[in-house]
Amino acid sequence: MLIPAHHFRDIERKPEYLQPEKCIPPPHPRPAGTMWFIRDGCGIACAIVTWFLVLYAEFVVLFVMLIPSRDYVYSVINGLVFNLLAFLALASHCRAMLTDPGAVPKGNATKEFIESLQLKPGQVVYKCPKCCSIKPDRAHHCSVCKRCIRKMDHHCPWVNNCVGENNQKYFVLFTMYIALISLHALIMVGFHFLHCFEEDWTNLLQAYGLTREETAEARISLHEIKQPLKVSSTECSSFSPPTTVILLILLCFEGLLFLIFTSVMFGTQVHSICTDETGIERLQRKKQRRERRGSWKSVKETFGGDFSLNWFNPFSGPRHPKPLSDRDWVRQVSSVSDTENTETTTTTTEEPSEEPKNEAFVEVVDE
Repeated sequence: MLIPAHHFRDIERKPEYLQPEKCIPPPHPRPAGTMWFIRDGCGIACAIVTWFLVLYAEFVVLFVMLIPSRDYVYSVINGLVFNLLAFLALASHCRAMLTDPGAVPKGNATKEFIESLQLKPGQVVYKCPKCCSIKPDRAHHCSVCKRCIRKMDHHCPWVNNCVGENNQKYFVLFTMYIALISLHALIMVGFHFLHCFEEDWTNLLQAYGLTREETAEARISLHEIKQPLKVSSTECSSFSPPTTVILLILLCFEGLLFLIFTSVMFGTQVHSICTDETGIERLQRKKQRRERRGSWKSVKETFGGDFSLNWFNPFSGPRHPKPLSDRDWVRQVSSVSDTENTETTTTTTEEPSEEPKNEAFVEVVDE
């Protein structure tokens, strides 16, 4: 028995669904300025886990390492830096999750709209059979968002959204700031362990009224000392030593894992921006050839203009893309025969239709 998702997918693949006459625009289009949010259970859970892990790191850094420290300058400086990076990381995460990645208007592949484009010989429009929309160049359909996304790189469950034309900057900033706070936390944990070991050793010697040299000369060992130790550990942590060790070890594991993961993602995204090639286009490189823009121009378009501090500001959006014109929906092919070949290869999995082909089917290609 098929689940409803499979049932709907089979309906979308029926030949009558692929006809432009059957594409009806949604009755209530989204008004301008409406917040974008994907109702995906897995993505929402991953986003909540992301916030929980950042807040856990915040808790350990503040209440285990910085607040109990007697070096106030060290605590204030590292506290300000870590909290600033954490705030920017969470702000970038919200912007990446709640920003429209570049969704194509749904249901615009109607017969009237296609006829209004006035296609000339050698021109075609590509129609998505799943969301019934005309796909501009470099647009791809996302099965989770259920929309076609312009310059779609991939769908990231950690931000519960696609990474596309309008929110790639926020995703890059999110990975960068997460990598920075992970590295900062690991460095502070290393200094904390070294400081506490040295502090405990110093307190141990002071408890017996000895110096390091006297201890070495007398060769005193803990087994030879019968009296109990009374060394306070509140100078290194407000928690008991076992709890402190467990919290720091978990923070080390989390920091190391996310440092590696986000660093790789950050490098991948920067490479995609510089080469003007998304992750999907990289996989389809052998099938599709296109002219790429310069790397610096692509970087400026992604981050919103010439280099400035706004590049690192998640509250400053990228350069607003130009609205799609009629010619943006149309693609050029070398000949009409190429169009027919493309249509044949892309619709081989569909059931044969008994209706005769008209001129619209020569110009409309299901992709």
